[in-house]
Amino acid sequence: MIYLENVTKIYENMEKAALSQVNLQVERGEFLFVTGESGSGKSTLIRLLIREICATEGKILVNGRNLSEMDRKQVPIYRRNLGIVFQDMRLLEDRTVFENLSFAREALYGYQQDTSRRVASMLSFLELGRLSSRYPFQLSGGEKQKAAIARAMMNDPAFLFADEPAGNLDGQASREIMDLFRRIHKKGTTVLVATHDMEQAKRLGHRRIVLSEGKIQ
Repeated sequence: MIYLENVTKIYENMEKAALSQVNLQVERGEFLFVTGESGSGKSTLIRLLIREICATEGKILVNGRNLSEMDRKQVPIYRRNLGIVFQDMRLLEDRTVFENLSFAREALYGYQQDTSRRVASMLSFLELGRLSSRYPFQLSGGEKQKAAIARAMMNDPAFLFADEPAGNLDGQASREIMDLFRRIHKKGTTVLVATHDMEQAKRLGHRRIVLSEGKIQ
């Protein structure tokens, strides 16, 4: 479960809060869309949840762990239970899709005998096997993001956080990305997607909240 109580985030050299007194609860296994215009606080919320930054005020609990009290050395361990997808994909350009997924697993756990089998299984589950031997430069924008989603799921995380995952994609590619999230959610993963695309959020029919100037409307 994710629980935010009176969470405020003020960045240095900024007078206005990026988030202000946000209260939010996300149940285990839920799919939540966080919508709002650019600058509304969506990315700040994701950065707080992955413990990239800390709240200025308030409490954030993820599975009972208080992120504000988490020691920096504990952050990598905490993130093992997270899948994280960014708008810019961040794939390794000199490695194939298969190698990108393998690296994601072994970067956390070292060499694992079952890594190849697990990569193949994930690509099959998301119906991306045809991309296995391709390099990022050989992929379309939508294919790159699909590969990034598969990489994020390599360690079977309990939570999947995505920040504008379809922000640079056309309508068809965006729908395909959202359908991947729906497939992942059906296997029991808690999914939180930050997006400005209200229509895609409505199409999937899950709970939505709207951020505006750092506050939930």
